[in-house]
Amino acid sequence: MNATLLAVALSLVSAGAYAAAAVAQSRLAGRTDPGTGVLRMLGRGAWWSAVGLNAAGALLHVAALNYGPLTLVQPLGALTLVVAVPLGARAAGRRVGRTEWRGTALTLLGLGALLLTAGGSAPHETLTLPEALGVGAATMAVVAGLSRPGARPGLRHAAASGITSGVASALTQTLTVAVTDHSGGPLFSWRLLTVALLVSAFAMGGLLLSQTAYRGGLGAPLAVVTLANPVAAAAIGLALLGERLQGGPVSLVLALLGTVAAVRGVILLSRAQARNADPGGVVEGAVPVDREPVDPVPSRVVIGSPRPAAVPEPVAVRAGGAPHP
Repeated sequence: MNATLLAVALSLVSAGAYAAAAVAQSRLAGRTDPGTGVLRMLGRGAWWSAVGLNAAGALLHVAALNYGPLTLVQPLGALTLVVAVPLGARAAGRRVGRTEWRGTALTLLGLGALLLTAGGSAPHETLTLPEALGVGAATMAVVAGLSRPGARPGLRHAAASGITSGVASALTQTLTVAVTDHSGGPLFSWRLLTVALLVSAFAMGGLLLSQTAYRGGLGAPLAVVTLANPVAAAAIGLALLGERLQGGPVSLVLALLGTVAAVRGVILLSRAQARNADPGGVVEGAVPVDREPVDPVPSRVVIGSPRPAAVPEPVAVRAGGAPHP
């Protein structure tokens, strides 16, 4: 099989595993008190199920990175959101709404445009030790800034999770290319050990940050993770790994149009899922239930007390027994 097709196939299966993990994490976050500590959460079976699904997705993603460049593999990660939509709707006991289908179609069109501009050659460049350390330091600084207390913590934690996951993917590609390189270099070195430690730290950090972000719902945080992940990875690939978009200026225009379509699709998916999560709103795709009409009942019933019976006025009696007129 062609290396590019194999990378796409592995990425699709990886997106399915990540989507199932995201839905499991979201359901777990909805049942977990915000004050629950990490150690207590680690004792729950649902958490480890989500970890297992994330691990399966990560392994498939690593295999895809061995056959395709970051600019090809990372945009396919947006399919995680597309797969999570029907999975989340099924878990909530409803149908997928019209807005969600529109968002899915726009996301797929945008991804198709981005894939046409991505380079199709297998990766060969790797990060040097100074480059890996610089990327790690810059990532930790950005994550520290996004994790500070303030407004919209869910979206900021989601952005931090997407960035750490994208950087972990870029570092993973360096690791896999260096390990599978048959040029006769050393299999173990300080560079590979450092990169492996950074990959482990960023992968676990991204998982914990996403769990925190999903406490406010699945839609908007997952959309931010989906967008931030390929942006971070593609930035490293284009800036440090020598990857290029193929096709010249025409491909750049196509990539911009694809990005706009994908962003619009993600926004629609986020709005639809946020509306479905609103307990006071109308749930899109919900199945109507027939009920018998109920007569309106007044909220407050005032029962008047009975009027007292009329008391006859006293009658004066004259002497001799005759009543006084």
